[in-house]
Parts: sequence; C-alpha cells; structure tokens
Amino acid sequence: MGREGRLGPARADGVVAQDLAEAAREIDRAEAAFGTLPPGLLARAARLRWLQAPQAAPPAGFYSRELIAHPVVVTNFREIYNDHIGAHIMAFVLAFARGLHHYVPLQLRREWKPAPLDTGVVHLPEATALIVGVGGIGSEAARLAEAFGMRVIGIDARRRDAPPGVSKLDGPDALDSLLPEADFVILTVPHTPETEGLMHRDRFQRMKRSAFFINIGRGMTTRLDDLVAALRAGEIAGAALDVFEQEPLPADHALWTTPNVLITPHTAGYGPYLDDRRGEILLDNCRRFLGGRPLRNVVDKARWF
Repeated sequence: MGREGRLGPARADGVVAQDLAEAAREIDRAEAAFGTLPPGLLARAARLRWLQAPQAAPPAGFYSRELIAHPVVVTNFREIYNDHIGAHIMAFVLAFARGLHHYVPLQLRREWKPAPLDTGVVHLPEATALIVGVGGIGSEAARLAEAFGMRVIGIDARRRDAPPGVSKLDGPDALDSLLPEADFVILTVPHTPETEGLMHRDRFQRMKRSAFFINIGRGMTTRLDDLVAALRAGEIAGAALDVFEQEPLPADHALWTTPNVLITPHTAGYGPYLDDRRGEILLDNCRRFLGGRPLRNVVDKARWF
C-alpha cells in the first residue's frame, strides 16, 4: 500500500499477493501489509510501517524475533468477539450452576436420577467469578455475570481501571491469592510468553474443591494433564474448555472421558457480523494510516497482544 499526494486526499494502491513469490516482489515498496510475514519477507520490508495481523490472537510464531525488532507497528482484530464469547462463557457458568454437567450424561443413558433436593446448584448471587484477562471479552463476561448477581473480581496485565461489573481488579501477581476466593475461574487471556502454562496443578490445588474452571482464551495457557489429574483427584468440581494445548483434541485424550467436563471445539467466537467487524477495523485503520493518525488495536509486539 502506498500513499500519494500531500495536498489532496491520500490514495492507497493495494496488491493481493497470490503466492510467496509475488509477495516477495511487492514487499520492497509496501508501506502497509495484511497477513503473516515470515522473516525472509520481513527482511526485505524496509518501507513497511504498518502490519495488520489476520487474527485477534495469531498463533505462536507470528511475533517472531524479527518482527519484534522491526519498527513496523502491528495491529490486530481484538474486540470483535466480545458478545459471542461472553455469551459462551455464561453458557458454561449456567450449565454448571444448574447441574447440566450431571444431567446431560444421564440423558444420554436415559436415566432419571434427580439430585437430592436443594443440591447440585450454585446460587449465583452468592458466587464469585475470577476473570483472568479483563480485556474486551473479560469485561463483557463481567457485565453478564453481574447481571446474574455474581461478585466479579479480575486480574489483568495491562489495565488498571476496573470496568463496570468488576468489584476488584489486580495484576497477575495476585492470581495465587485470588484463586481460593472464586467459585468460577475464567481464563480469557491470549497465549503469550507470560501466560503459557499459567494454569497448572499447583494452581488448581489453590482453587476451592467446589469451584469450576473455564478456559476460552488459548489452549497453551492450561496444562491439560494437570487439569485431568486435578479433576480426577476431586481438587476442583468441573471444567469447561473451548481451547486446548493440542487442537483438535485427540480422540484418546483423557479429558473426553473425565466426569464433570464440558467441551466445545474452539467455537466460542462463532456468531454473526464477524467479517463486517473485521472490515470496519481494517478500513478505519486504512483511513487513519493514510491520514497520519494513531491506529486502532496496536499490539505490544514483545508481549504478543
């Protein structure tokens, strides 16, 4: 993408590279790009000033050492999934609160076995949700949880102001001290060098034995073998996951047959209008770039988000 003219409106010329060879021919003169740039291409991108990542949280390897060192500004598509993933989180919370993790297996076996009266229910106005990662998705989940009367506390690496619905917000160093307070521990964090393996056996053991764990962020933040061990030892009451260390989750993985587990196949972000939202962010950033104004959704490259 190039810019022409100082007095009149800026004009952008775009090229859609059909293969790596065409991208290599065009990258020398590009000021902006969309997609993934391997180190070989990036080394030739002397004029590149803006790179739009193709996802809200690109996979490991996108933020290479070469990209981090390059002066290019990277933006992403965060905020487009807030409502869809927020609803998915609450679907998991409500399922556990009303015992669906107990009744769905009974339904599949055609067994009528109601739990004893007044058991198997989490009364949400007396429950605490700990949201780890209070960005756009975490903030929406907090708003919905508060609407059900829940107390919401949060942990975030960057923000210092608690959004509506969050009664207390701390930094990552407070995670171990807050885990014992929560009836639901909800991870929305991206995969970064700091969050890889964030939830492991010691941290599951810090949770209440009656608490539930939910992960809709990225699979590499949670050690699945440790989660299975904690569930089977009764150290937590259940878990719901949309993301996994290995995807697809292997058919022989123990998580499939561990009781009190809800699994969805990385579909929490599904919903309407996503392409429209991507397009709006991309076009807005094009206008900002051409006008010399700050870009939306700028990424801290060294931290991957």
